[in-house]
Formats: sequence, structure tokens, C-alpha cells
Amino acid sequence: MTELQSDARIRVAEIFGPTIQGEGVLIGLPTVFVRTGGCDYRCSWCDSMHAVDPEFRAEWTPMTTASIWSEVQRLSRRIPLMVSLSGGNPAIQPLAPLIARGKTEGYRFALETQGSIARDWFADLDNLILSPKPPSSGMETDWAGLDACLSAAGDGPQIALKIVIFDEADYRYARHVGGRYPHLPLYLQPGNHTPPPPEASDAPIDIDGVMNRMRWLIERAVHDQWFTPHILPQLHVLIWGNQRGV
Repeated sequence: MTELQSDARIRVAEIFGPTIQGEGVLIGLPTVFVRTGGCDYRCSWCDSMHAVDPEFRAEWTPMTTASIWSEVQRLSRRIPLMVSLSGGNPAIQPLAPLIARGKTEGYRFALETQGSIARDWFADLDNLILSPKPPSSGMETDWAGLDACLSAAGDGPQIALKIVIFDEADYRYARHVGGRYPHLPLYLQPGNHTPPPPEASDAPIDIDGVMNRMRWLIERAVHDQWFTPHILPQLHVLIWGNQRGV
């Protein structure tokens, strides 16, 4: 059985778009999103718990590569767009056949992961966004795992780092990550202020809190003359809050 013929099931929390990518290196780019279900992390401020917590497992749909691709094509009207593979942690899922299928039709693929699980098929991506989690998440960074992800990707995709910043400890963590991987572009974004629980995903966001953190982050980096990172807001949060499917 070839990769294109694989019938392995992929747990899918939602497929939506086209909409714009709201953060990081591809911000503003029209994108179709395939959000997979399941994660090996439990970040304290996760804004996608519907794709992480096993409590929502019944809402995840086991889908074949063919069925996922049919939905991507329907949403994109067969216009080759960027497809973002997100989660949860999409590296858990068997996504190689989906990437191979889409590439035969001119689509591009980006994947975002915390860097805890390395896959050989990372090398087939167009963009790999590694988002190690800072202290405010309550998680510990697996540096060996992150290095393994970089090794697996090799020279295949464009690789970037993205770190969410909530406080001073997160800022110092980002400085450490930037120093550890100086050859990679680094994107910082202020954390979503007090994200609501999954059942209240359309609750209003404290935009003032987000933007106050944004201003603090910019001023902190400029004061330190740390001019390496790109500092951006989560554009989708400013427009839609925590609404699902956008």
C-alpha cells in the first residue's frame, strides 16, 4: 500500500476555511485549516481545548485521507491554497498521505507543533512552525524532541519558531530559545487574555488586556535592544475572538 492509498484514520476536530492565517510567519495568508484532535500537552492557557481534551473525543471524527481531501477541495473550490495542519498536536496523526495527496494538486502545507514528536514527513511540508511552550503554559520543553523535529525536517520546509508570551518569565524563555536557535526566524505574540472554556468559545475577549500585553512586549524588546524577533498579535483573535471555525 502506497502513501496515497493509505486508509489510516485521522482524528479531525474541525475543517474550515478558507480564511486568513491569524498568526506567525504566514499571517494574513488565505488558508484552509485541518484541525486534528488529540495532544500530548495540557497547556494552562490553551485556546483550543475542543481539539485537546479527551472529554471532547466524541466530537472528533475519524476520517480517511480521501474524505479529508474531498472536504478541503470543496471548501477551496479546488483552488490550490495553503492548508494549515493544526491541533492539538497534529504530529500525533498519520498525515503523510494527506500531504502527498495535496501536493500532487498544487496545494501547500504548513504544520504547527510544540516540537515534542518528530515525524519523517516533516520534510515534505512547505512550512513547519515550531511553537515550544513557555513557563506560563505549565509544560516543560523537551529540547531533545525539538532538535529531533528540526533534524526530521532537514532542508525541506521553511522553519520558524513561534512563542506565546504572557509575562516576564515567558519573555526570558523566548530570549533563551532565540539564542539556542539563532538561525531560525522567531515570532512572538502576546497571549490571549484569559481564554474562555471550550463551551464558551464565542465569549468576548479582553482586547484591552491583549493589547496592553502587546505594548509591554514591544517596549520590553526595544528596551533590551533585542531586534531579532517579529512581534505580532493574533489577528484572528482581534477580529473573531475565540470563535471556532474562523
